[in-house]
Amino acid sequence: MRKTLLALGALLSFSGTLAAHDYTFGSLHIEHPWAMAVPAVSPNGAAYLVIHNKGTEADKLLGADTARAGKTEIHEHLHKDGLMKMQKVEGGVEIPAGGEARFEQGGYHLMMFGLKQPLSDDDKFPMTLHFQKAGDLEVEVHVQTQAPAAAAEHQH
Repeated sequence: MRKTLLALGALLSFSGTLAAHDYTFGSLHIEHPWAMAVPAVSPNGAAYLVIHNKGTEADKLLGADTARAGKTEIHEHLHKDGLMKMQKVEGGVEIPAGGEARFEQGGYHLMMFGLKQPLSDDDKFPMTLHFQKAGDLEVEVHVQTQAPAAAAEHQH
């Protein structure tokens, strides 16, 4: 019985780690890549994550690719003249040394155009992030119906 409980405890702690699905890539730490579930008829979707730079040099996210969409671009929501607009970010997003770049609802995000499959709740798909200095890193994006609790706390 004790061995069963220990095994169950180990499994639960392991599954908690899996749910967070963070990645460390050199001095970069990528936190919980996720995408919002969208209706099957939606041609586009967006992916979100937080990139922490624990190094002494800035890096830059130049873009991303996924087989799930025809193309992926870095976009940003902007409040301009009392309106909220979305626009493509040219040249990438800097991740300062000792800092972070947040890709979240209402801010930077990875816009996926021409979805080849719907983004359904509990689905997962690979996405390759392209960094200026660190190179390419493949992450697994988890599809969810709402923002993770930690991301929701940072919303304004």
